[in-house]
Amino acid sequence: MEQLNLTISPRFILLGLSTDPQLKVIFFLIFLIMYLMTISGNLLLITVVRINPALHSPMYIFLTNLAIIDICFSSSVVPVLLGNTLSKDKSISFLGCAIQMYVSLTLGATECLLLAVMAYDRFAAICRPLHYNTIMNKTLCFYLAVGSLSAGLIDSFLQVSLTFQLSFCNCLNINNYFCEVPAFIRMSCGDTFVNDVSLYITAAIIVLCAFFLTLISYVHIIFSILRITSSQGRQKSFSTCASHLTVVSLYYGTLMFMYLRRQSKKYCHYSNETDKVLPILYTAVTPMLNPFIYSVRNKDVKNTLINLLNRK
Repeated sequence: MEQLNLTISPRFILLGLSTDPQLKVIFFLIFLIMYLMTISGNLLLITVVRINPALHSPMYIFLTNLAIIDICFSSSVVPVLLGNTLSKDKSISFLGCAIQMYVSLTLGATECLLLAVMAYDRFAAICRPLHYNTIMNKTLCFYLAVGSLSAGLIDSFLQVSLTFQLSFCNCLNINNYFCEVPAFIRMSCGDTFVNDVSLYITAAIIVLCAFFLTLISYVHIIFSILRITSSQGRQKSFSTCASHLTVVSLYYGTLMFMYLRRQSKKYCHYSNETDKVLPILYTAVTPMLNPFIYSVRNKDVKNTLINLLNRK
């Protein structure tokens, strides 16, 4: 097969989720609602934290960072999906695809690490309350936030650079709704050994390490909750932890399935629908749920919101 020259044909075709006209309309409405909820929920959280000086603590600073990442992460994927769902032209330029891949990878990896950081923050607050301010000082919080973003930037640069060195022959069809590394590895007609190894190593370092750090933090938190004498207090704490763990498991689980398994080489005829559906969980569902799970059930956030509404 003749190798595709991306300087001559620099456009890929995003096949999307479905070719059925009725399903396209349904998908458009669902993702539009989810995207609007993501933007409004996260913007509301950022606003509430900003206007209340009592919420300027490490936990809420990390929540604000998570909200910003979720807005940007969802915005790097969902608007393109919405446009392609109803448009006849489903093409995306080589540069546009590379930028989308770089941004979504950066933000996805950063969110992985930030969720682990937030779990550690909760561990320090619940299990080491007397030393919390010493442990989670401003310097450490700054380095944790910047370190998470830096790791995401480095990982994305490596993956995108390797991905766009692959040979795609005459295949321009991306069997997905956005530009993602596993889809490109599957559609490549060349040797992808280096890409596979690189993807496994970086995913194991970032996703697995972040997941286990989060899990360890919550195990310690749960043991601390068991020491609470009040049954009502235990029930409330367990409810909050269960909500957090559900969202975290959903996010990490789908990422590990997508990035830590062997990518079957099917070239242009790859048609596994699972690989198109699962990314919806970490590109659209989790960014929508995070502000509600992490903050709406929080008493301080709710009180600030109620006071703001009463003032207006």
